[in-house]
Amino acid sequence: MHNIKLPNSPGCYLFRDEKKTIIYVGKANNIRKRVASYFQKTPLDPKTQNLIRRISTIDYIATDTEVEAFILENTLIKQYQPKYNIDLKDAKTYAFIQVTDEEFPRLLIARKKTGPGKFYGPFVSAQERDYILQFLTKTFMIRTCNKMPKKPCLRYHIGLCSAPCAGYISKEDYQRYVSSAQLILAGKSPQLLKQLDQQMKEYSKKMVFEKALERRNQIEAIKHLAERQNVQRQQTYDEDIINYLVRDGIVYLMLFKIYKGTLTNKNEFVFDEHQDFFEEFLVQYYSENPIPARIIVPVPISEPVLDFLKKIRKKKVIAAVPKRGAEKQLIDLVLKNIELSFFGDLSKVEEVKTRLHLQELPKVIECFDISHLSGTSTVGSMVQFRNGKPDKNNYRRFKIRSVTGIDDVAAIAEVVRRRYTRLLQEQSSFPDLIIIDGGIGQLNKALRELENLGLKIPIIAIAKQFEEIYMPGVSMPLRLSKKEKALHYIQEIRDEAHRFALKYNRLLRKKELIP
Repeated sequence: MHNIKLPNSPGCYLFRDEKKTIIYVGKANNIRKRVASYFQKTPLDPKTQNLIRRISTIDYIATDTEVEAFILENTLIKQYQPKYNIDLKDAKTYAFIQVTDEEFPRLLIARKKTGPGKFYGPFVSAQERDYILQFLTKTFMIRTCNKMPKKPCLRYHIGLCSAPCAGYISKEDYQRYVSSAQLILAGKSPQLLKQLDQQMKEYSKKMVFEKALERRNQIEAIKHLAERQNVQRQQTYDEDIINYLVRDGIVYLMLFKIYKGTLTNKNEFVFDEHQDFFEEFLVQYYSENPIPARIIVPVPISEPVLDFLKKIRKKKVIAAVPKRGAEKQLIDLVLKNIELSFFGDLSKVEEVKTRLHLQELPKVIECFDISHLSGTSTVGSMVQFRNGKPDKNNYRRFKIRSVTGIDDVAAIAEVVRRRYTRLLQEQSSFPDLIIIDGGIGQLNKALRELENLGLKIPIIAIAKQFEEIYMPGVSMPLRLSKKEKALHYIQEIRDEAHRFALKYNRLLRKKELIP
């Protein structure tokens, strides 16, 4: 490693590998002392140890204050996306509700915030999202047709649509309904209720009783919807409630967004543990998301981070670490949700350990499958399940290079070899169990590839015809009861690998058909 004289001043330090690639960006009040701490004899977490082994050169950028260092660090991380900084991706992908920008807008489910229109969400619960979508289209009689017909459809005749297609409602009145739906999606139900109540009274005075009844029904429906909210706090300001759990070097973090006392949605994040991970999370997250007036956290936030948040928000930010009372109950609620969300399915993981007689709990399982069409467009897939749930950030797909024709055994060998050769080169962690979609031939070939790489990882194969499980060194396959949780979990993982492989195979065939 090249020697470099580091300053005793605030700023950012950059670790580079042998290829001069920036692999980590950090900030410090004293660059020299902070960098020196990496090379002291105190025990470090595995990720930091791996980082230190890869450092070839160290660079730095000095700043006048630590707050400036936070801002610079965030800019550099976005620019270079270093391997060892937090990859701040939401652990789950949730859908949005889209209000289209058509002449008579519709409400649609959108997987991504792309395209014209306005987007609301993301919604954590698909069931709750679908309920809200149906509620809004029904309550405000919003059209659902892709193309407006020339005459009213059945939805109009049963009172679910205002029939803009037939001119039964003006563009202005229809837009008022859409705007009402948007107020609810934006969490502004109290504001909407006041508007509707005023309109109801005005219609009553004018003796337009049909319209007054319509407004009354809308008010009752909105009040019923509000009762479905899980968290209510009598506050006039916004809050974020954050908590996390660290297990086996992995950080499981959850953030609840409270809008004027109502839980509007939550976000989940998973990333590797390292020094200062919580402050790095706060800086990255709030550089791209609204900063509320109050943040409830499990540990104190340093003054430089608070100054950074205030600078971005341009207003005061309070960070509370509650010890008792309602706020303590809320932060405990977040922790409970982390346990349920990330570790609630551990019972089926424990069942697999017991039924397969594994020494360690298979928290991380990787499964491989092959897909082709009569020997063409052959692809491989690998899915990863962590603590009983799919970890889609770690899915991988492979275009088979060394096999022609129909040879699933050789194709499995290739993808297993490529996957674990890559992990060895990256010095990354390995799964606790490998599942192969296939029979004894695929299992033996995959096992041989692991042995050639010097790896000892528990591995099984599941053959689809009779759902038999093959294990190395066992002459007869294992047949689990159809009612057993362990079999259901193994099948769930196998089926997901098959789905992912088939999806990639179809994509390749589609590309081949396009001239």
